Amino acid sequence: MGILRNILEVFKTLRYRGPSKMYCPRCGSPRIHLSSSLDYWLTPKSYVCDECGYRGPIIMELEEDEGKTQNVED
Repeated sequence: MGILRNILEVFKTLRYRGPSKMYCPRCGSPRIHLSSSLDYWLTPKSYVCDECGYRGPIIMELEEDEGKTQNVED
């Protein structure tokens, strides 16, 4: 029972991670998408960039920090 309690505590501390913005690793364009509808559940992920034609499994993701602000002092 102690192990189950520890697992439940871990799950309580996890946050929901919303979708992040995806960018092409070659040109930086946000116009990147999965190459086919079978990707992700049947075959490994493969992305295609509409701007430069990049095709591959690697993308760049940008996550926004919630509640963090940057203070600049003069």
